[in-house]
Amino acid sequence: MTHLGLVTVVVRDYDEAIAFYRNVVGFELLEDTRIDDEKRWVVVAPPGVRETAVLLARAVTGGQKARIGDQTGGRVGWFLNTDAFERDYERMRAAGAVFEEAPRQEAYGTVAVFRDLYGNRWDLIQLNRPSGTGR
Repeated sequence: MTHLGLVTVVVRDYDEAIAFYRNVVGFELLEDTRIDDEKRWVVVAPPGVRETAVLLARAVTGGQKARIGDQTGGRVGWFLNTDAFERDYERMRAAGAVFEEAPRQEAYGTVAVFRDLYGNRWDLIQLNRPSGTGR
């Protein structure tokens, strides 16, 4: 295996999710392909990243709709690595990102938890080591 390709975030609406991930988080829209009248294939990722991206999947069933904003049972589900924590933290805050806490220093690096527009929890993190693999 070479890499993880996509992770899914269940969303209420494609366009509002695209706007959030582009304008607030700073991701690029990699693909937005209409599959039929209701379904689209929407992929976003950090600028320049092509190996692992986020598939924005609009909830259709009642079970899927119930998971919007709580895909991981309240745990942080996604880890957004940065090479310039302060820059990205300030840019995201200015764009309207809701951080749960002030940045904090941990043994592994600098981190702050933010929520996406639905309430899913993400870490914005700058690791002390260049591996990018986390804690």
